[in-house]
Amino acid sequence: MGPNILSVNPLAPEPDRIAQAVAILRSGGVVIFPTRCLYGLAVDASDPKAIDKIFQIKKRLHDKPILVLIPHRAAVAQLAEEIPATAEKIMQRFWPGQVTIVFQAKKNVPIGLTAGTGKIGIRQPGHPVAAALVKTLNRPITGTSANLSMQNGCARIETMDMTIQTSADLILDAGPLAGGQGSTVVDVTQNPPVIVREGVVPAHHIFALF
Repeated sequence: MGPNILSVNPLAPEPDRIAQAVAILRSGGVVIFPTRCLYGLAVDASDPKAIDKIFQIKKRLHDKPILVLIPHRAAVAQLAEEIPATAEKIMQRFWPGQVTIVFQAKKNVPIGLTAGTGKIGIRQPGHPVAAALVKTLNRPITGTSANLSMQNGCARIETMDMTIQTSADLILDAGPLAGGQGSTVVDVTQNPPVIVREGVVPAHHIFALF
């Protein structure tokens, strides 16, 4: 059986299509969705069984954490033990957008997300489809890229590995994405913050804030 693909308007996503995707997420299913640069794999990030599916689909080792996307900035407080002043500055300047911030995770955050590191990567997405998904679900979703572990991320559904496509319950196809490096990842559990991965936002733009 082929993948279940729904085209979606990248600038003004159709509410009925978002509602269909959110119903799948609420039932523990997997949705492939667009972010600014690459397609991602979404499950409800509060559901440990659904998180396990991500590891199985990607053939990913359990010692690798999974970042989450949140509906609004206030949701950080539900996941992070503390929000340092450095994080506040990054959020004010770059959210919603292409910076993932790594916080000390609260004890109730599923271990599948932290991979035992005690830390959680969080981003408020800028892409209208990703933003609509998390806002409608009103809970965090996983934001890991829709690819097999150790392989490149995917900016077009038609070039995505078929095993990834068929393992999802629904694909929201917003057409070709920007591609490239993905988000810049900044760890604010240390002071000054540490750039874990330099992506779309250059490191010097981050450090210019402090």
